[in-house]
Amino acid sequence: MMPFLGDGSRLGAILLGSALLIGVGGVGGVWLSAGHYRPQLDQANKEATTCVAARDNLSGLAAEQGRAIGDLALAASARQAAAEQAVSEAKVSADLDYGAANRLQQERTGGYQCAAATSIIDKELGL
Repeated sequence: MMPFLGDGSRLGAILLGSALLIGVGGVGGVWLSAGHYRPQLDQANKEATTCVAARDNLSGLAAEQGRAIGDLALAASARQAAAEQAVSEAKVSADLDYGAANRLQQERTGGYQCAAATSIIDKELGL
C-alpha cells in the first residue's frame, strides 16, 4: 500500500498547499504584470484620447469645407447664368447696331459727305 494514500489528511494538506502556492503565484503574476503594463496602458489611453479629439476636429473641418465648396459651386452657377444673360443681351444689342451700320453703308446720298453722314445718323437715331 502506498503511504500517502493511507492518510487522507496528509493528501488534503498537500492539495491545499499546492492550491495556495498556485494562488499566490497567480496573484503575484497579476500584480507584477499590472505594475509593468499600467504605465503603457495609461500612455496608450492618453494617445487614444488625443487621436479621437483630432479626428473630431478634422471631421468638423471637412464638413465646413464641404459646405464652402457647395457655396462656391452655387455662386459659380449663378455667375455663369448671369454671364450667359449678359452675352445674350449684348448679342441682341450688337445685332441692332450691326443692322443700323449696314443700312448706313448701303444708303446713298448725294452732296457733302459729312452732312450726308450726319443726316443718315440723325435719321437712324430718330432725331
